[in-house]
Amino acid sequence: MREISPTQNWILITIVLAASGVLYDLMFYSNQTPFVGAIFALFIGMPIIAFERKALFRGLYRRIQKLPTFAFIMTELVIYEILMSIGFACAALLLSSLGMIKPSSFLDLVIMPYEVFLYALAVCSAMIFILRVRELLGRDVFLSMLVSRYRNPVREERVFLFIDLVDSTAFAEKHGDLRAQQLLSSLFATFAEPVRRHKGMINDYVGDAAIITWPLARGIKDARCVRCIFDILADIDANAASWRKNYGQVPKLRAALHGGEIITAEVGVDHHKISYFGDTVNTTARLETLCRSLNRPVLISAELARSVKFPDEISCEHLGTHAVRGRGQALGVIALSSRAVTVLNAPAVILHG
Repeated sequence: MREISPTQNWILITIVLAASGVLYDLMFYSNQTPFVGAIFALFIGMPIIAFERKALFRGLYRRIQKLPTFAFIMTELVIYEILMSIGFACAALLLSSLGMIKPSSFLDLVIMPYEVFLYALAVCSAMIFILRVRELLGRDVFLSMLVSRYRNPVREERVFLFIDLVDSTAFAEKHGDLRAQQLLSSLFATFAEPVRRHKGMINDYVGDAAIITWPLARGIKDARCVRCIFDILADIDANAASWRKNYGQVPKLRAALHGGEIITAEVGVDHHKISYFGDTVNTTARLETLCRSLNRPVLISAELARSVKFPDEISCEHLGTHAVRGRGQALGVIALSSRAVTVLNAPAVILHG
């Protein structure tokens, strides 16, 4: 599936909003140029979409996210009203100064009509709903389900990154299950931005582990799959003081990377999900368990490593071949480390060119 850049996303949103304004003008103001409706729609809708996408007033959005659901919804509606009113007034003042509209009074110029408010709210709510479902499922899953791409099983090649929290059981025994879950929620939240930045997809959370995946070509391009895990480690390392303050310790991770052919299928009846089947998935899980016995925090299979052009800051340590349970042949294993990241409690490694 072709990659869509953030810029292309915003262009698409802009086109949809402008089109909604043109449609409104055609329905209710046939004597007015549709361009006017497009300008109003962009000024009214873009601030709301930017707010929802955390591009505008990010700190405010994070604060209201902590409110109970009803209070969160009511607060959002108030913010929507303020943003739409300001956007409408700015658009009206601009168009009036250009002579494109001639309001009968100043109040008509700056106060948004009730029917315009309802229409704008409906359009923005529909777009936000679609964006949130897309965010909840992930872009690839959302589009794939939309076009029923995996209704019939498909053979494809993917990269998998398994990340596991070290000593999560000990933390739960010491601090309780509720506190352990809070730690996991905070940890998984830190994964989101690096995964999005490197165009991956968080496929699932299994206990204290996360499964991240890419189509093979996308994952190995610019070593995205490798950069993703080390960006996560760098983020944790950079915020070590905050982790210690909030949880009394800094999370330590084990991670494994492997790629190859799998079968992808949409499964379920009442609850649909896109699942991956095959030796590649199982091998990645087994490789992650080798992190413990080999005492290395990040491992990659030699098969996948041959396809990746590693960044200069990434060092490789070849650990030979190892038997992997459930796999007929031994697996070549390489440990990865970064000169830019201090991997907590990791042993010294031998650097090879």
